[in-house]
Amino acid sequence: MPVSLPVVSPSTYVAGSPGGFPQLLSAMTFTERIEKEYISAYKAGDSVRLSVLRLLKTAVKNRLVALCRPGGTLSDDEMLAVVTREAKQRRDSMEQYTAAGRPDLTEKEQAELAVLGGYLPKPLTPEELVAVVDAAIKDMSACSPGDTGRVISSVMARHGGRIDGKALAETVKARLARL
Repeated sequence: MPVSLPVVSPSTYVAGSPGGFPQLLSAMTFTERIEKEYISAYKAGDSVRLSVLRLLKTAVKNRLVALCRPGGTLSDDEMLAVVTREAKQRRDSMEQYTAAGRPDLTEKEQAELAVLGGYLPKPLTPEELVAVVDAAIKDMSACSPGDTGRVISSVMARHGGRIDGKALAETVKARLARL
């Protein structure tokens, strides 16, 4: 039975590979990046980064178990969802600690959020958020506050990792209330 091999352009090979065989270039996955940075944080003695990456690796393992894939890997989109969820937890904790008058814990959560922010895509500015929401409202022909859920779902599907859900909900409600 003939074996089908993928067609690869010569520019994707690395010259001088061990054994003289061509080796494909591959971009570092999200998981590989976290593992590499975990090791460098450990070697550098960066306790905050190390702690956050350790918690992130645990969250990934928990997500794999929840998906019934223990020992497997998450796709980059799934990894982004895990990081986004961890960042949201830090934001929520910061609000609670601030309300409780615990600036020491707020600062800790803020430092952890800064580390997690390095793995998240650049968030949309308020102006970009309004433009995205207006475009979604126009595309869906939304005309009343009853369409809020549909508009939010549409925007989150397209720009999920770049938008804070709370800010999105407020923007959608405000824009639909004007119609």
